[in-house]
Amino acid sequence: MSAAGSFQPGPAAAELGGRDRALALAGVLAALLLSGLDQTIVATAGPAIQRSLRIPAGLYAWLTTAYLVASTVVLPIWGKLSDLYGRKPVLVAGVAIFLAGSLLAGLSPGTLVLLVARAVQGLGAACLFTSALAVIGDLFPPPQRARYMGLIGGVMGVSSVIGPLAGGIITDTLGWNWVFFINLPIGGVALWFIITRMPRLGARRGDARVDVAGAAWLLAAVVPLLFALSGGASRAASLALGAAGVVGLVVFVRAERRAEDPILDLRLFRRREVVLPLAAMFVLGAAFLFSMIFLPLYLVNVAGVSATGAGLTMLPLTLGIVSGSVGSGQLASRVGHARRILLGSLLLQMLAFALMGFLLRPDTPHAVVTALMVLIGLGMGPSLPLFTLMVQDAAGEENLGVASAGARFSRMLGQVIGVTMFGALFAALLGTPLAPGAAEGGAAATANGAAAASPEYARALTAAVAGLYRAGIGVVLVGFLLTLRIPEQRLRGG
Repeated sequence: MSAAGSFQPGPAAAELGGRDRALALAGVLAALLLSGLDQTIVATAGPAIQRSLRIPAGLYAWLTTAYLVASTVVLPIWGKLSDLYGRKPVLVAGVAIFLAGSLLAGLSPGTLVLLVARAVQGLGAACLFTSALAVIGDLFPPPQRARYMGLIGGVMGVSSVIGPLAGGIITDTLGWNWVFFINLPIGGVALWFIITRMPRLGARRGDARVDVAGAAWLLAAVVPLLFALSGGASRAASLALGAAGVVGLVVFVRAERRAEDPILDLRLFRRREVVLPLAAMFVLGAAFLFSMIFLPLYLVNVAGVSATGAGLTMLPLTLGIVSGSVGSGQLASRVGHARRILLGSLLLQMLAFALMGFLLRPDTPHAVVTALMVLIGLGMGPSLPLFTLMVQDAAGEENLGVASAGARFSRMLGQVIGVTMFGALFAALLGTPLAPGAAEGGAAATANGAAAASPEYARALTAAVAGLYRAGIGVVLVGFLLTLRIPEQRLRGG
């Protein structure tokens, strides 16, 4: 691991003109859009898929879990492969695997085949995220890199807006199979950009050997831990899986210390400027998803909007995240610092959580909820590109793939734990109140045809959602304190 120095792009990157850089960037962003759209489109089509294939209720969550587990466990492996053999062949392989999984999913005759196909999609999707981050690191020096890192948040925001609407339209008109088949033409365009316009970035040497033992023990550690944390197993099974994961982790660390070229260079974790951003991403990942999962329950059951309307009503949160991500990247590229921007955004996020946690009531005006959603999004957005930028900058150019994968891995692991943690808290806060329309003559119809909850249920549900935001303040505070300890450094090349 070399010491940090001034940015020196690889020979292939240095020879690229502005137009070719833009086309290479378009290729990886198209690949990223492919993965982002798939997650949101499939979520909308889920009920139709369940009815068509008669998926048992106990396996329904695995439509998401299979994808999530598969896409998380191989992140460090994809990152290391891209550092060894270059971004282009690895990215082509990742897109090809993702498209193969999409084709298999669309043709699935039953539940088992579909779940296997979703896992295959997840294996490819992990490469798309990791490679997109690493390619940006290859193409641009850190100050410019911040500007383009923000585009990643923008692409994911666009996919979260388009995906649910597209999923509903495709499912209603063409059938659920086409929510997977639609990936094929999008992936074809992405492959064309990558194959024709992207140089072989990031390769260190042609005779590199993959640390197979390290990869195997990494899987042995992470897979059981993810299953244990996903909340789908019994308490005894979760404890057994957790214990197996810890044993695998211990053996993995010992194997990596002896490996000549490890999957994960443990020396990186001796540096505060690497460990602290990763820790902050893990913590903040825990508080990232609960707004998108639980706030729609309030909008449908208390505010009385339809399911489709709830998706559209979440647009302010999405637009806030996109604006915060893109805007913070632009700002960091100008000032040459990321830490100060992150600290300001986390203060804003805590303020927005506090306002939502203490002001949310069954009769809170919709305009107030909308404004608070925008504030929450603006507070969340900068953490998407800037922590990754800091990790890449500290790890050095020869570790861009590993650093990018580590950043994504930390965030996703935090999200898995956060969904489980906030889900359990929500259930505890909600208790066992009346069903949505069980009291006072049942649910009343609102002007748009949606069913309004009974007053008792509305109060209980609102209090539970508000409680999540109050708890989220503490989570974000921990992320803020970790960020405060990150050494303030000017981005290299700035």
